Amino acid sequence: MEINLTYNSVAISACFVLLLAYAWRVFNGIWLRPKRLERYLRKQGLRGNSYRLVVGDLKESALVKKEAISKPISFSDNILPRILPLPYKTIQKYGKNSFTWIGPIPRVYVMDPELSKDVVNKFDDFQKNFKTSNPLVKLFISGVISYEGEKWAKIRGIMNPAFHLEKLKDMLPAFRASCGDMVSKWEKMVSPDGKLELDVWPHLETLTADVISRTAFGSSYGQGKNIFHLLKEQAELAIEAMESIYIPGYRYLPLKRNKRMVEIDAAIQSSVRGMINRRLDALKEGGSLGNDILSILLESNYKKNRHGDHAGMTIEEVVSECKLFYFAGQETTSGLLVWTMISLAKHPEWQEKAREEVKKVFGDNMPDYDGVSRLKIVTMIVNEVLRFYPPVVELTRIIPEETKLGDITLPAGVQLMLPIILLQQDEDVWGPDAKEFKPERFSEGILKATKNQFSYFPFGGGPRICIGNNFALLEVKVSLSIILQRFFFELSPSYIHAPYVVMTLQPQHGAHLTFHKLQK
Repeated sequence: MEINLTYNSVAISACFVLLLAYAWRVFNGIWLRPKRLERYLRKQGLRGNSYRLVVGDLKESALVKKEAISKPISFSDNILPRILPLPYKTIQKYGKNSFTWIGPIPRVYVMDPELSKDVVNKFDDFQKNFKTSNPLVKLFISGVISYEGEKWAKIRGIMNPAFHLEKLKDMLPAFRASCGDMVSKWEKMVSPDGKLELDVWPHLETLTADVISRTAFGSSYGQGKNIFHLLKEQAELAIEAMESIYIPGYRYLPLKRNKRMVEIDAAIQSSVRGMINRRLDALKEGGSLGNDILSILLESNYKKNRHGDHAGMTIEEVVSECKLFYFAGQETTSGLLVWTMISLAKHPEWQEKAREEVKKVFGDNMPDYDGVSRLKIVTMIVNEVLRFYPPVVELTRIIPEETKLGDITLPAGVQLMLPIILLQQDEDVWGPDAKEFKPERFSEGILKATKNQFSYFPFGGGPRICIGNNFALLEVKVSLSIILQRFFFELSPSYIHAPYVVMTLQPQHGAHLTFHKLQK
């Protein structure tokens, strides 16, 4: 009896100690550590709201975002408060050396071009924010974008052959075919007076979905459309997850959002694995896989695996890259193309200059690679659209250990945000006309326009610059050329200017344009 009592006392004491240790860990994580970090940052001249227990600035962020997207704006309005409402408000209030709170984690804004350059170049010191992100978000998107160190270098090396210049040239017929199909449908929809009222946004989403299906997987949009619909739904659910505080174990609760994200992931995995397995079977039989990105990736990976265990990618990693192709390849390009068309509809003088150049280079013929490389005015326009409407409006990084950035020493665990769209329209960097649409600023190239400053990085920068940026730019220039050859377009009276972010920068109420068929 005495032994049992002693055993029970020891067990109770052990449980009490464990409970006390857990309580201390939680208290430190939600209060002591954030307050310590706040004092550290303030001593170095950084300013921001005082830390609020657990939520930080998340509640305010949700409120200002809801207010920002509740009403449209005019073209003369500053779009920045609508796109990044909390960062914009914080910088206006506290200055460029400021921070906000993502729950108990401080997020420091980097608004200096040279410091931004350091952040993207020193990618071991300033890492992607995936290790600590909500596991539900990782169901949506992972792949090379989320890897660090040797794993990133290995995967990127395997992927690089698929995006070489010669491979991009081979994809040009797919760009032309997809866009040709789209404008042919538009021509059939034109009224007898040669006009067409159209919300172009869903058509451009379909176009870029078709292109990425053909070039990445050798299939039509009809075969891949279910994956796109699932990814779009999962993107919306992932945003909800990112904007809420993650509690460990929360993803296992049988909640509607959690269950749906798992269901979507399983459906996408099944579809993509089917495509992969068919190609692997062909590869094992000694067959040729073709020129689509997935085939090139599998061949590159196959060669790596012949050099030894773990030299290449696992099937799970290949599936992750395919999901990334599907989403990033479609979302980025459709966004850039829609904002280019909206900008040219708003600025018909630049639309006419672009059309004249396209006609001079191609006549009525379909665009070819050499001709696209000579489109100087079109390139200036696309660069300016990317400055105004970058597909990804900000980059975030974490600091795994204490690191010096410029004159500031940042402790481990702090997040950094590079607000791309704010820096690309910063009057201190670009001059008093920073918020005006002026493609001529790029007439002598990007370096001249930026005065050799790292103030323009719509596809990221440094060694981890988006691997598909040249793919997206080529697709947009080819598609725009074909559209300009067939139509003149202007803003419809029903157009509503309301840029907002759903992973990428999109038109909240569509892109209603009036098309006029051009006579050959």
